[in-house]
Amino acid sequence: MNIVKSTPLGIYEKALPGLPDWLGTFRLIAECGYEFLELSVDESEERIERLYWDRQQKKAFLDASVATETPVLSMCLSAHRKYPLGSDSAAVRQKGLDLLARAIQFSVDTGIRVIQLAGYDVYYEAGNEKTRQLYEDSMNQALAWAGKANVTLAIENMDHPFLNSVTKIMQYVERYQSPMLQVYPDIGNLTAWNLNVREELKQGTSHIVGIHVKDTVEQVFRRIDFGQGTVNFSQAFKALHDMSYQGPFVIEMWSDHAADSKEKIIRAREWVQARLKQAGYTVAERRN
Repeated sequence: MNIVKSTPLGIYEKALPGLPDWLGTFRLIAECGYEFLELSVDESEERIERLYWDRQQKKAFLDASVATETPVLSMCLSAHRKYPLGSDSAAVRQKGLDLLARAIQFSVDTGIRVIQLAGYDVYYEAGNEKTRQLYEDSMNQALAWAGKANVTLAIENMDHPFLNSVTKIMQYVERYQSPMLQVYPDIGNLTAWNLNVREELKQGTSHIVGIHVKDTVEQVFRRIDFGQGTVNFSQAFKALHDMSYQGPFVIEMWSDHAADSKEKIIRAREWVQARLKQAGYTVAERRN
């Protein structure tokens, strides 16, 4: 495996079928030709529980990653849907901060570089000026923790109007002026909002630390097969290449425990790599 000279392409955990142990999961990732995993810590109690793992559980996870030469470069921390950092409830907001503190420590313990944060002040409640201010206060605390741990927090543009564009996220990046706060664009979400993908990517030029790759149609943000949506991947990848972006790409898809999930994620990799290559990126087949 050559993770330095070729374009790093990873897979979002939810694309994978549920397997009984981490060693099997990491082996599957390697067999499907991906170079790294993006771990999911969503709002389900099962995945939130990961942030409470003891040393032995973290070691087993890390050992499986090392044994298969498949690192975990990023964590998708979408648990803040349930426990948003801008919630009007002090208890909910504190829970969200506690989860973020635990996610930072988890990253330190397992070698994760980037925690991707969903761009929400709140999700299941109505946002307003107060929730936005509470979100900003929470981010101040989060960045203090992240700085001490040397873990990068990166905001993703989401299916929510609060931070649905790179332009909006950059307002926060510029406000905080912290090297620990960066941008994680999702080109599918940008397309679903009918935004100019090329111009949005340019807004984050020197602050992009990861790219979510998925297909979408207008206002439909999930579960569109590659090639069936309206995302102009060739244009997006060319824009990134012209910007000299050399960071990781992550294929975001959902298996829903499909019987042919392995074949689907292999096809997705091949489909995306072909377009990355057309844009000028160096693509190498992983050999195990």
